[in-house]
Amino acid sequence: MTKRSPRTVFVSYEELDDVPSNPSSTATFGDIVERRFSRRRVLQGALATTAISAVVASFPFAESRAAMGSGLTFPEVEHGVDETHHVASGYEADVLIRWGDPVLPNAPAFDPNNQTAAAQEMQFGYNNDYVGYLPLPLGSDNPSRGLLCINHEYTNEEVMFPGIERQDKDLQFADMTRALTDVEMAAHGGSVIEVERGGNGKWSVIADSPYARRISGLSTPIRISGPAAGHPRLRTSSDPGGTKVIGTLNNCAGGMTPWGTYLMAEENFHGYFTGDIAGHPEERNYARYGVPANWYGWGKFHDRFDITKEPNEANRFGWIVEVDPLDPTSTPIKRTALGRFKHEGAETIVNGDGRVVLYSGDDQRFDYLYKFVSEGRFDPSNPVANRDLLDRGTLYVARFDADGSLAWLPLVFGTGPLTPTNGFSSQADVVIETRRAADLLGATPMDRPEDVQPNPKTNKVYMALTNNSKRKVEQVDPANPRGPNLFGHVVEMSPPGGDHAATSFGWEIIVQCGNPNDPAHAAVWNSATSANGWFAAPDNAAVDHRGNLWITTDQGTNWSRSGTADGVWLLETEGELRGTGRMFFRVPLGAEMCGPVFTPDDETLFVAVQHPATDGVADYQGRGRGSTFADPATRWPDFNDGMPPRPSVVAITKSGGGALGAG
Repeated sequence: MTKRSPRTVFVSYEELDDVPSNPSSTATFGDIVERRFSRRRVLQGALATTAISAVVASFPFAESRAAMGSGLTFPEVEHGVDETHHVASGYEADVLIRWGDPVLPNAPAFDPNNQTAAAQEMQFGYNNDYVGYLPLPLGSDNPSRGLLCINHEYTNEEVMFPGIERQDKDLQFADMTRALTDVEMAAHGGSVIEVERGGNGKWSVIADSPYARRISGLSTPIRISGPAAGHPRLRTSSDPGGTKVIGTLNNCAGGMTPWGTYLMAEENFHGYFTGDIAGHPEERNYARYGVPANWYGWGKFHDRFDITKEPNEANRFGWIVEVDPLDPTSTPIKRTALGRFKHEGAETIVNGDGRVVLYSGDDQRFDYLYKFVSEGRFDPSNPVANRDLLDRGTLYVARFDADGSLAWLPLVFGTGPLTPTNGFSSQADVVIETRRAADLLGATPMDRPEDVQPNPKTNKVYMALTNNSKRKVEQVDPANPRGPNLFGHVVEMSPPGGDHAATSFGWEIIVQCGNPNDPAHAAVWNSATSANGWFAAPDNAAVDHRGNLWITTDQGTNWSRSGTADGVWLLETEGELRGTGRMFFRVPLGAEMCGPVFTPDDETLFVAVQHPATDGVADYQGRGRGSTFADPATRWPDFNDGMPPRPSVVAITKSGGGALGAG
């Protein structure tokens, strides 16, 4: 999701990223003259930028959209950047929980000037990202009471701790101590909170809930299961059996399973490791993942994050973690059958034959789209029988072909090049080195595949591709048609007959993001898209219970290219208005929009506002530098002197009640 160094306020992640380019990214489709776009857009004349630029911001199409059942009926938020958030007129956006607020019973009050790891492990963590909603009781569709399962991706020390200053644009902060490092490790992971909507329509956190839980990067024991469990490449001095790891890190997007568990996707795990890769026993493997990236100095205080001292620890991250939110005493499980890469999301759908299909993107330039098809079948009457469905099945990687077909290539030991000749001795090796296995199979290198969202109403699947500034003109292909791609695009995939387990899909590009009024962006939208309806850098996605697709964005430090902050947009995917966007919510300066999820009645949209005051603020109002704890660009959401900016979850509802986006 956030694709930059977790500490930089000077340059974007893409400018810092020293991970070697995917070797397969040099394989291009230079012989393909015609790039594939949606047939519907061509017929609508949406490729004519002159027609798009003629559309005015008043957006006079609400009545026809309502007649068609579209959600594009709310008054649109305007593009812009300032120090607070904005929501469409007629809606209310209430801060539900902030970094440092109590989660566990008897949690101390938040004191930003006197933080401790013990306190942070009882309080809401930092940089909330994925948000999942589990209605209570389990099996119900209760829209007014449930559990929120929330990831905490990473930390921004410069606005998190007093007195921490950057020197010479280094990635690591010289003033960090063991005590402060333990606080930020405790701020990673996840939170489970119980929430309820009152008679006044407002949401609140239920104090002292028996379900309340903090999962941290510092102390939470996690079991390893699946084909890599116990493998020698996962064994360490503290875990000679290779079956248990402490903590989970860089939890970006995620998912909820049909049986009521919470999936935490580990993304940029490489940033936490230090050491020397030259001559390392995992050199080839670690180089493909960018280990060590030296973003954090944790290796100074915890040997397991120094690859020289603990050679295998980095192999124990980059997985999807399954958590039972109904049992706070349960041990989370890293499901290695789902592959090891920089997971952006873990969204599931029950296939027509009962098998569970999980989609996940590998969020880096020139990396891949994956899916996993379970061997077993989901049994709604027996939740216990479903608990290990994600340990056995087939992992696939996607190849997008010029004729509009998508081939799913099985990542199975012994298949094609996945043999001892190429360094794979078992399925464990395949999942540990998922990226290299996918390289050898000839998967299509994508422009940072982030959230992958199936739509249960239509059985189509949507993939957000955020951007790729490194793609050259000679590297474009039908599924990634711009080089460089600074603004991203959205791809729609169609399983034949709604069969998500099929090994061949169809695909189309719905929108090519960026400002359609600027020909240099090469943006492609429906001509009905207003001056505020276009967006850049699609990241997360949610489908409401009527089948509408909502997109959130992450421009990083590059929002100056678009001139607007990140936010939430509804993107029409059906009918005459397919490819039309409409802005619904906007975040404060320096923040990213994450984690959209609806309650079952579509009357509440929960979203996560991440890292306010950090990204791209150096040039805001002539500041000339980034934010600090003492002087942040915004103090959202509290706006109190002495209180730093605080990542927060926001509950959005319609004034007077009703479904969001409904007439």
